Amino acid sequence: MADDLRAGGVLEPIAMVPPRPDLAAEKEPVSWQEGLFLDADPCSDQGYHANPGATVNTLIPEGKTPFPRIIQTNELLFYERFKAYQDYILADCKASEVKEFTVSFLEKVLEPSGWWAVWHTNVFEVLVEVTNVDFPSLKAVVRLAEPCVYESKLSTFTLANVKELLDLKEFHLPLQELWVVSDDSHEFHQMALAIEHVRFFYKHIWRSWDEEEEDEYDYFVRCVEPRLRLYYDILEDRVPSGLIVDYHNLLSQCEDSYRKFLNLRSSLSNCNSDSEQENISMVEGLNLYSEIEQLKQKLKLIENPLLRYVFGYQKNSNIQGKGTRQNGQKVIHVVSSTMKTGLLRSLFKDRFYEESCKEETEIKFHSDLLSGINACYDGDTVIICPGHYVVHGTCSIADSIELEGYGLPDDIVIEKRGKGDTFVDCTGMDVKISGIKFIQHDSVEGILIIHHGKTTLENCVLQCETTGVTVRTSAELFMKNSDVYGAKGAGIEIYPGSKCTLTDNGIHHCKEGILIKDFLDEHYDIPKISMINNVIHNNEGYGVVLVKPTIFCDLQENTQDEINDNMVQKNKEADVTEGLDLEEMLQCVASKMEPYATADFNEQAKGNCEIINELLAISMQKGRMKKRLSELGITQADDNIMSQEMFIEIMGNQFKWNGKGSFGTFLY
Repeated sequence: MADDLRAGGVLEPIAMVPPRPDLAAEKEPVSWQEGLFLDADPCSDQGYHANPGATVNTLIPEGKTPFPRIIQTNELLFYERFKAYQDYILADCKASEVKEFTVSFLEKVLEPSGWWAVWHTNVFEVLVEVTNVDFPSLKAVVRLAEPCVYESKLSTFTLANVKELLDLKEFHLPLQELWVVSDDSHEFHQMALAIEHVRFFYKHIWRSWDEEEEDEYDYFVRCVEPRLRLYYDILEDRVPSGLIVDYHNLLSQCEDSYRKFLNLRSSLSNCNSDSEQENISMVEGLNLYSEIEQLKQKLKLIENPLLRYVFGYQKNSNIQGKGTRQNGQKVIHVVSSTMKTGLLRSLFKDRFYEESCKEETEIKFHSDLLSGINACYDGDTVIICPGHYVVHGTCSIADSIELEGYGLPDDIVIEKRGKGDTFVDCTGMDVKISGIKFIQHDSVEGILIIHHGKTTLENCVLQCETTGVTVRTSAELFMKNSDVYGAKGAGIEIYPGSKCTLTDNGIHHCKEGILIKDFLDEHYDIPKISMINNVIHNNEGYGVVLVKPTIFCDLQENTQDEINDNMVQKNKEADVTEGLDLEEMLQCVASKMEPYATADFNEQAKGNCEIINELLAISMQKGRMKKRLSELGITQADDNIMSQEMFIEIMGNQFKWNGKGSFGTFLY
């Protein structure tokens, strides 16, 4: 096994590196200048076999006393950690077997003695010599090196304190706190990699409750892979900062609750079985268990990359609108990086001439776009003059205002640079944006997110990098004569319970053209969608894709077996009625489509019909499901499943050269 690990490799040791920064509480013991480079192909047959050209970087930490060179291992790539855990450490083990497999792996790789390491804590570092390894406890038996090499952040924590602490620990230190020292012969580099894999696993992957999880299938697929992917997605800025905060908060809550649960369970085992206190504790334990299970499910939702994408981050915008001014006046804000006389004359001639004939209007000039938007109240207008505007933060629109480009979209360009979650956030009740080109860089979320209220987008160009336009639940989008392209996700994401009207737009060169999300929650209704004369082309996946839960199909097949005979008969009658309603609706839609469906029923017309049929069918299925769940006492459904307003108008759209076709569904 030790030979197999050599593909982890070593880099030629370097004599000196730039001084390291002070060590933070949550950071690695040293800041590395170089990354780990592996020559081994992860897909090759060599796997972890020896690669003579591969090496690991070493460095000399700067301090009062020079430390020996430490082997760098903390910047491994995703596939390197993935392969190590999957092929050499965990394989197909169960959660209850993780420690056993880890110990077995270390026994094959680590030398039991004769190597040196730096014992690193948040307060000090000291050089130690390993005299033995206690594999079952994942600890090493050490002694202070001679001559002693020591460094502390606190002047009050002396070497004598270190010796006292080491004595209290009986000279047994966790392997995760040891950083292997290089001897220039590369002999101990594989041990350094092995300890790094264990250190990373117990710091970022392992959860204290994993051992009590079900062992139906291997632990790696269920827990290690999704958590590892999440770690690297966060590292590479692919996850919204708010979602990262939520994840860490949930993780902390779950750990606290699980700790309380363990303490309570321990106290119950020592308690008199007939005591009243035990009954109270049992109720408390059940509540804690239920709370822990809910928290674990939320964590899994974030950890799973597919579900994280499907459900998205339900961000709650805390931005409050200013409302109208006290005097009721409306202001026109003019934004221009430089204002020249010719531009001013044209602006007044084209835009303000009619206004001068009416009541007086206040005009304010801004050279910065965000300052102009932030100065707005309800009813204000922002006129953006030709120019290239660069913004480094989020453009938040919380009031009912109008953003108007003075000229053609290609002449009014707003470009986002710098890290951030969103580009444009809309929470106003009635926001209008026209004649502007938006270019997105380094955003984690979409180029435009509508949280609530109505946003009208007309004659705009959206050059995306992640997702294009996102229409959240209860929000409304009206988009006309606009162009969306370049999204690594969907050009437009439509959430359940929203309303979306798309007319004469182009949506192209995205991963998916339009993504319609239909969730199981009883409060979420299918979105109200109107798509007319759009051109959806050259997308990697489908032109339009619908995400829906598989439970609809399961309920249709299994519900009647769970109800008594009387209920079965009632359901059959309801199904007949509902089936007729759906058939009538589809016939009605087909009649509307007749002008577009000629004898040569082309791909475009077929795509429109497929979308209509699927949206109508899923809406009927949702209503049917609600009724059946209501009859089972699981939930409360509408008395009339047709009480939901059906607003589906899809015609005249063209679907061309989409990788997977015009329309598809994704079941979760």
